[in-house]
Amino acid sequence: MPAPPLTAAALYRSPNALAPEYSRFRVAERLLLTGHSHQAWPDAGLAAQEQAWLDAAALVDEKWGRAEEEAERVRAGWRRLLGEPKAEIALGQNTHELVVRLLSALPLAERPRLLTTDAEFHTIRRQLDRLAEAGVEVVRVAGRPVDTLASRLAAAIDDRTAGCLVSSVQFDTASIVPRLGIVAGACLHHGAVCLIDAYHHLNVVPFDVTLMGLESAFITGGGYKYCQLGEGNCFLRVPPGCTLRPVITGWFAEFAALDRTGPRAAVDYGTGAARFAGATYDPTAHYRAGAVFAFHQARGLTPGLLREVSRHQVGRLHERFEQLGVDPAVAHVEPVPPDQRAGFLAIRAPQAAEICRLVRTRGVLADARGDVLRLGPAPYLTDDQLDEAIARLGEAVGTLTT
Repeated sequence: MPAPPLTAAALYRSPNALAPEYSRFRVAERLLLTGHSHQAWPDAGLAAQEQAWLDAAALVDEKWGRAEEEAERVRAGWRRLLGEPKAEIALGQNTHELVVRLLSALPLAERPRLLTTDAEFHTIRRQLDRLAEAGVEVVRVAGRPVDTLASRLAAAIDDRTAGCLVSSVQFDTASIVPRLGIVAGACLHHGAVCLIDAYHHLNVVPFDVTLMGLESAFITGGGYKYCQLGEGNCFLRVPPGCTLRPVITGWFAEFAALDRTGPRAAVDYGTGAARFAGATYDPTAHYRAGAVFAFHQARGLTPGLLREVSRHQVGRLHERFEQLGVDPAVAHVEPVPPDQRAGFLAIRAPQAAEICRLVRTRGVLADARGDVLRLGPAPYLTDDQLDEAIARLGEAVGTLTT
């Protein structure tokens, strides 16, 4: 008999009702505050990963039919999280390969301007840095204040802009960027492409393409963080009617025309998301991801429930940290309103990297980005574990001030 769907309260007390499903990661024994970066994988993914090997052994080169079934399960999972049952979804091993294919399709010779912010993750930041070195005009709008970011981006879009690339949740502070629909609308008006990076949004904050006004936008994200899918599971949502022709393109993008004979007047592309397909890949990650998505559905781990749990957990971390009475000059919580904070607590500290090292020596796994220590809870942790983690953080900070 399948386990019943979970309630939020069942995840706060000890023992956590979900923790036994993650036994291989020993989540009940460890203080894993890496939920914003690498969440534990449920045990359900292990058998699926083994099945990929067994299917290859049994079917050899005919395994690709089975692989496509698993890929479609993954696409369906992303559609659920986007709130768009008929979304066109291209899959990739990482967001970089998908973003590069999209960038390669833009008419940069005629529209040599790309718009972004100074608060983007390194996937976008580094690639745009390099394009700027090569002569592309890259305009970076200040990421803060976040409340006015969308309107400032929209105002900066013009007829020379080929594309605008922006995150829906900022990776360093967990700030949710509101009103991105006006950015998508401005891009549509000026004939530019809008790309939303939703990696820090999906499966911890509800996302709905239509309600957010993002029907005309490309959306990218992946499963390494809150979705618990592990590596190799990223996607690009392609808006309806897309006719772009990526210069960086794999042979899977013309799969439907491979058997055609005779000369070709132009490089063929599939329709919809197939335009952004790559080439031969390792399907193992899709087996694992399909099983994890199915596990989430079976246990009732919906974005709404996970948002409720996340707000409780991040709020508890915040409250317990404030009770430590740390000198704000040493460390203080980034001032983000609770309803505008996504899945982790950002603590601003000049010695964030050293604090991160010190808490790791005390058995608390976290990470630092620049001068920000990031504490990311996950639904398999109890309130007692969160309290213990903050107590050990207090010990670590204390060594810096004594």
